Amino acid sequence: MGLDYQLVLWNKNKKKYDRIILLFMLLYLILFAAISLIFFKDITPETLIIRAFGTLAILMLHIILAIGPLARLNSKFLPLLYNRRHLGVSMFIAGLIHGGFAIFQFQALGNENPIYSLFTSNMDYTSLANFPFQILGFFALIILFFMAATSHDFWLKNLSPKVWKRLHMLVYLAYTLLIMHVFLGHFQQNSSPITVGLLTVGFFTIAILHIAAAFKEAKIDNEKHKTLADGWQYVCEIDEIVTDRAKIFTVANERVAVFKYENKLSAIHNVCKHQGGPLGEGKIIDGCITCPWHGYQYLPANGQSPPPFTEKVATYNLKVIDNSIYIFPKALEEGTPVEPVKF
Repeated sequence: MGLDYQLVLWNKNKKKYDRIILLFMLLYLILFAAISLIFFKDITPETLIIRAFGTLAILMLHIILAIGPLARLNSKFLPLLYNRRHLGVSMFIAGLIHGGFAIFQFQALGNENPIYSLFTSNMDYTSLANFPFQILGFFALIILFFMAATSHDFWLKNLSPKVWKRLHMLVYLAYTLLIMHVFLGHFQQNSSPITVGLLTVGFFTIAILHIAAAFKEAKIDNEKHKTLADGWQYVCEIDEIVTDRAKIFTVANERVAVFKYENKLSAIHNVCKHQGGPLGEGKIIDGCITCPWHGYQYLPANGQSPPPFTEKVATYNLKVIDNSIYIFPKALEEGTPVEPVKF
């Protein structure tokens, strides 16, 4: 978490992560090239580059889409989520190389502008069998470009987290376009069924992971608890919460994180102001609730980020009756101080 914007802010873990990304990409490209040269001896350098970087980009996109649900299902995957934007930018670069070489090889050797030629060389837009599948990849690359270009926190802050999040959710549209791009290309050009088979496996893997994560989230939201006559809702017993951790509880259709620390209890809204991370899945470090996604911090007693930072989340009133925790469902204004409940 940084107050000032810097062009690049790498810590030790990010540098290690980036080295792993680079090594993975290099090993994949070397292995792909070696296998291709063995089985396709007449392959041209341009075709080899197009196929190698295209499959690499697709593979990396599947990994990116899997990280989110994996992190929700198992916290051991959180370090991958913390650095996912670097993986996304690297994936875009691989896709850009693939798209650039494809346009050069198939569209740039004529008299027309390559981009214009891309849209006009095949005008059979009403036919599924002959649809110009290349433009689907082109539009997917445009989406991935905007995501990579706005990946820095400068854009997150100035676009607002809500707008930034919506922009980056377009990754699913890009993924859909790329799925169609590959499948149409396969059926029109009779390419290797291995690629389509692996892509099918990847698609169902992503779908299953997202469904599993959704069921886990729904279990939290559908949990039923008793309500007292004066409106206070039962959360759990004090002993059910691990010290410096939280119980995530849904009240009035909002997720709340009830934290236990230093023989005290505090409740704040569960959603981090940075990228919507689940604060209740984090822990208290140095007296601050620390988001497990990117390390943004909030004081448990008032939901405010420690100075000089200015992020705030809503707070809630709690009370304890016979070791049972109760919460009042009405949220207080963001950053409102609430006296922690001692036990």
